[in-house]
Amino acid sequence: MRERGKVWQGMVVSDKMDKTVVVRVERLVPHPAYKKYVRKHKKYKAHDPDNRCQVGDRVSIVETRPLSREKRWRVQDVLRKVASE
Repeated sequence: MRERGKVWQGMVVSDKMDKTVVVRVERLVPHPAYKKYVRKHKKYKAHDPDNRCQVGDRVSIVETRPLSREKRWRVQDVLRKVASE
């Protein structure tokens, strides 16, 4: 059985591409000098084969093999859906 890669949780910030979403992952890291926690974020492109994610959804993404030039993550689960109109 293959080992599962890293798993992150984040917010979908873009769903304009076909079968791809951009997920913003935030994390807290201590400042090296002041030891106060600072919020850092990074955006990842994740594969969404069913186009089920919308902007504002909270999702879980898992690391996977390279799927395209920038896509190395896959949407594992939609944790919270945004209220649609």
